[in-house]
Amino acid sequence: MNRKTSSSSMASKASKALTNNNTSKIQKSLAASVLSQRSASKQTGAAMEDIASRVLQSNKYSDETKSFAASVLSQSNVER
Repeated sequence: MNRKTSSSSMASKASKALTNNNTSKIQKSLAASVLSQRSASKQTGAAMEDIASRVLQSNKYSDETKSFAASVLSQSNVER
């Protein structure tokens, strides 16, 4: 089991992104994953790892979206 959790500041940013009507669908997905990982019992799934990896490799996403992606990947399953 992964014992890493999202920081309170990252969770706060993710919460704001989820309530913002101008936030993209991909950013909302990543933000939801960040929030779900406030608990140590949650872990990034393989599909979300793939999405986050693609976001980080692309030039079309904002810095905030990339920070959510990085947070999601930092809590991924090391064994995968």
